[in-house]
Amino acid sequence: MKNSYKIYFDNAATTPVDKGVLDAMLPYFSEKYGNASSLHQFGQESQQAVIKARQEIADILDCLSSEIIFTSGATESDNLAIKGAVQSQNDKKLHIITTAIEHPAVLDTCKILEKQGVNVAYLPVSKEGIVSVADLEKEIHDETILVSVMYVNNEVGAIQPIVKIGEKLAKINQERSQQKLPKIIFHTDAVQAANYLDLNVKNLGVDLMSLSGHKIYGPKGIGLLYVKNRTAITRIQDGGHQEYGLRSGTLNTPGIVGMATALKTVDSRQSTVDRLKKLRDGLIDGVLKLVPDSQLNGSREKRLPNNANFSFRGVEGESLMIALDQAGIAVSTGSACASGSLEPSHVLMALGHSAEMAHSSLRISLGKYNTEKEVDYFLQVLPEIIQRLRKISGR
Repeated sequence: MKNSYKIYFDNAATTPVDKGVLDAMLPYFSEKYGNASSLHQFGQESQQAVIKARQEIADILDCLSSEIIFTSGATESDNLAIKGAVQSQNDKKLHIITTAIEHPAVLDTCKILEKQGVNVAYLPVSKEGIVSVADLEKEIHDETILVSVMYVNNEVGAIQPIVKIGEKLAKINQERSQQKLPKIIFHTDAVQAANYLDLNVKNLGVDLMSLSGHKIYGPKGIGLLYVKNRTAITRIQDGGHQEYGLRSGTLNTPGIVGMATALKTVDSRQSTVDRLKKLRDGLIDGVLKLVPDSQLNGSREKRLPNNANFSFRGVEGESLMIALDQAGIAVSTGSACASGSLEPSHVLMALGHSAEMAHSSLRISLGKYNTEKEVDYFLQVLPEIIQRLRKISGR
């Protein structure tokens, strides 16, 4: 029998659509439903909505509207960024650099390219989940054409030194230009960062940046790839010539309007960040105090204000997740895109954890609608559940 509580602590997996976002989208489902590529008035009405949304997003990212490419989501954006950069090169020997803790959309794409002959370097991270700029620099050589480092890790919330990487690559590219070597393109998956961190592409120093609508209180099925002007990238699917020839397919006008509205209404005010950080810190302190043999995974300081990731010795993460769900609390054991996998978290393994501790992990990701009362209830039921599960497992 399910508990009467219904608490959502899995905002890193997806977020509810903000009411203002939904209201902005609705007319484009039922009244202004034309194909934005059509020349008649119905199509032109949709096209104007797309033009407006594209410019609004460009203003937020501080880029040209022509540098915004709409996709079906961040997975497609990551594929377009990485495969598109590789396929734009004619050289037989190509080298790309990424990290060991990337989202599967990046890691699996890189593994496919490896099978096609591309050399891929996977950078290690510290025990707190942070990549080293020095390690990155050591991996660069003449054949390097792309660096892909996520802005924030989706499991442990670790914030990567994107600005420092961008500055380092800018200096290296100046030297490569004099040596007639190809520019190293810098891509970041910024999906988890969008609610809380700076998205100004000029400040970040990136050439390519992936974003997703449903992680920022917008709709599912819409994402974008920022493509800096004159960046060497080619399309990876054929069809029409929408999105400046980089992404074929009928434009998702409701989704595009929704994503623009969501980005405009992202509540990154310091008061909201402080509120979530206070909730998260109280949750972390409570768990570490109330649950023996528990540990926080990742950095305490360099992490998103809404993220907490724990390992509980002697407890299967999946069993704990199910037990919490029965108590009315939705959490995750890691990336929602790989939640069906029986393998231990590749992120926690990269942080140096044992397979046992990686299997015992739990991710809590708070959102703007969560309350202190919900955190208190979580801290009330968690110790009892873990004690019961440990007793069952004989730990």
